[in-house]
Amino acid sequence: MSVQTDLADVTSAMEEWHFPARYDQDYLPDPDSLYWFPHRETMDPEQRKAAVLVRLREVMRHAYATSPFYRRKWAAVDCDPEDITSWEAFEAVPVVTKQELRQAQIDAPPFGDYLCVPDEELHHIHGTSGTTGTPTAFAIGRRDWQVIADNHARILWGMGMRPGDTVFISALFSLYLGSWGALTAAERLRCRSFPYGAGAAGMTSRAVQWLARTKPKALYATPSYALRLAEVAEQEKVDPREFGLKVMFFSGEPGASVPAVRDTIATSFGALVIDCGTMAEMTPFMSASATAGTPEGMLLWQDIVWHEVCDPETMRPVPYGSEGTPVYTHLERTSQPMIRLASGDLTRWVMEDNPCGRTYPRLPEGVYGRIDDMIQVRGENVYPTEIDNFLRGLDGYAGEHRVIVTRSGSMDELLIRAECAHADGPAHEDFLRHAREGLHTMIGLRVGVELVPAQTFERAEHKSRRVLDERAHIRRPAATRPTETGGTA
Repeated sequence: MSVQTDLADVTSAMEEWHFPARYDQDYLPDPDSLYWFPHRETMDPEQRKAAVLVRLREVMRHAYATSPFYRRKWAAVDCDPEDITSWEAFEAVPVVTKQELRQAQIDAPPFGDYLCVPDEELHHIHGTSGTTGTPTAFAIGRRDWQVIADNHARILWGMGMRPGDTVFISALFSLYLGSWGALTAAERLRCRSFPYGAGAAGMTSRAVQWLARTKPKALYATPSYALRLAEVAEQEKVDPREFGLKVMFFSGEPGASVPAVRDTIATSFGALVIDCGTMAEMTPFMSASATAGTPEGMLLWQDIVWHEVCDPETMRPVPYGSEGTPVYTHLERTSQPMIRLASGDLTRWVMEDNPCGRTYPRLPEGVYGRIDDMIQVRGENVYPTEIDNFLRGLDGYAGEHRVIVTRSGSMDELLIRAECAHADGPAHEDFLRHAREGLHTMIGLRVGVELVPAQTFERAEHKSRRVLDERAHIRRPAATRPTETGGTA
């Protein structure tokens, strides 16, 4: 039997595997099935890779035919979609950076010359806030939005949600894509959707009332918002476990895979905590997501988006078990398809048996930081998520902190201001000592620690911003400066 025949047999067995993608909008699995698409989710990974390689050529052909951006970029390195007949060839395709996307939209406003579909086919427009620079517009075609709904519904199914369940969406309904992605997933899954929102004054207090009243099965938010929600509920003498939540799924920032954060949320609400999400540019952003059967870390759903974890210098994939930066490629998007988009995040990937039976690689610690969020202090790499995880494990930590980096003369100084629940006394002193000793051991540097009373710092109603680098004149050398990339959904 020929290789071509073998591949045809593989792809014909893959449920609804088409490009451009199209899904049966009446389809729902048997409620007792663990899988939305049993074959695609559990097939031999090497067979899946063979089918994906063919799909990558199809996606690149589409982009080459419709996008001056990709034709220009690939012509500069003599790259042709027809040459992508091996993984070595694909992994040599140059990565796309956030700077390039932003410049493309400046040169060809408003959506850039990587749109790849006519303007009249657009259905949703989202974007970044632009508070730190030129905003980026995310333009999603009507067919793509329907495909995203199917992709995300599939992943919610893996989290354990079923038709008729109520999903409470407590995230910003604005430019932010995360809330809209969760909503379209719930609607496609035939769930009851409660698009509550977030961000306005008093909304968290009212969310406590609505959650207690409606008792939804699932809640979507950022991890920071869930921590704030638990805090407000307790202030109002409401036990968050009374909401009856079974599943809480999160994106938008690291946290849901950070053990101390995940455990705090799970203990507060008595719910399964699920981490998911890649980048807004990569919507369907839930293509990295845990499942009910494999709740720790995130599975990489490689038949929705192709995920690589790459060396930040060479942008070539690192071996399983190694750390690198995720690089993403759409397998189904036709509007603004991203082909090897460099994320700038940090993660580690593995390929091992997953308890849920899905044969995807996994990020065991999720996405735990960003190259450009990493703080270099006196030659040491400091990761804010590690500090967060450590502090949440200390008895007496009151829920918030700030990481402050300054320079005195030629010396960098690192200060952690942490809220402490204990007033002056032995417990207060024990907290201070454990914090100083533990942070010094973890980071390898002398760390200043100051304790402040509980509720000193403002609580996040969406995403937390805990790092204050006051070394305004410090710039990383060009050799180590990371590629700037886009925001998370």
